[in-house]
Amino acid sequence: MSDRLPPLTALRAFEAAARHMSFAKAAEELRVTPAALSFQIKSLEDHIGVPMFKRLNRAVELTEEGRLLQPGVSDGFAALQLAWSSVKRRLEETILTVTAGPGFTAKWLAPRLFSFAQANPDIELRFAAGLRIMDFARDDIDVAIRFGRGGDDASLYSRPIIKEWSIPMMTPELAHKVKIPEDLRALPLLHQDDTQFLKPDLTWDAYFDAVGIGPASGQGTRFSQADHAVDAALAGAGAVLGRASLTEAHLREGRLVMPLKQAIWAHADYRIVCPIGTETRPHVARFIDWVLEETASIARLADTVEIIDRT
Repeated sequence: MSDRLPPLTALRAFEAAARHMSFAKAAEELRVTPAALSFQIKSLEDHIGVPMFKRLNRAVELTEEGRLLQPGVSDGFAALQLAWSSVKRRLEETILTVTAGPGFTAKWLAPRLFSFAQANPDIELRFAAGLRIMDFARDDIDVAIRFGRGGDDASLYSRPIIKEWSIPMMTPELAHKVKIPEDLRALPLLHQDDTQFLKPDLTWDAYFDAVGIGPASGQGTRFSQADHAVDAALAGAGAVLGRASLTEAHLREGRLVMPLKQAIWAHADYRIVCPIGTETRPHVARFIDWVLEETASIARLADTVEIIDRT
């Protein structure tokens, strides 16, 4: 067995075949013929001096040597892919890929896209909305906007942009019925389940307890996502315990109102996050500056209410 490494094409053919346990599927993935893939694997076996696969009637199995080789080869190609993606992203300075939760994307980011595009016509902004925390390298993400406590990963640049709070919100028509917190009991309450991970939680029970009238009845429509609950409130379906970040524009336009002054802190914030060093790249730095300017109005909105600290 030679100390010289075999050709990368042979290792790539082996990695794909070992992952799929199928020469045909590996050939399809690599866009080569099955005969060409078999030739590459045979060249690897000749180089090492032992078979990597047991050829069965309609399947293949790794030999003992193949099982020893497979993890290292897979890890090696994964590392190469990550390195290649990092270089590719750095060279693509005109593309900025941002990930955020679906509610924040729908209610805050997407409506402001035109503003960013006007101010930065040379940057192509791409969204990746989802609740899954994406990996910056593997998922080709430049910047993330994350909601929670966060800020404990030393490998990441993390800057708070919104200190979240919630308050009862509803249409002006419903707001005429609410003068004091107890009046909320006469309205349909819209519940949202996407903040259950917060401690203390951000529910109607928590709000009723904070203003001294708890607990809430528990009745009313439930939504898995906060933006859906906000949409229902906009349609006049009831009162929502609205989060400032998702509703600032609706409040400014008068489509939703806050008939009460008492609000509660979420004890969580939105943070703009990226790998350390990425924040200085020109297009990333411009996006961060833009986000900070755009979120300043939410901080000013907090001055109009009385926020109860539940710690």
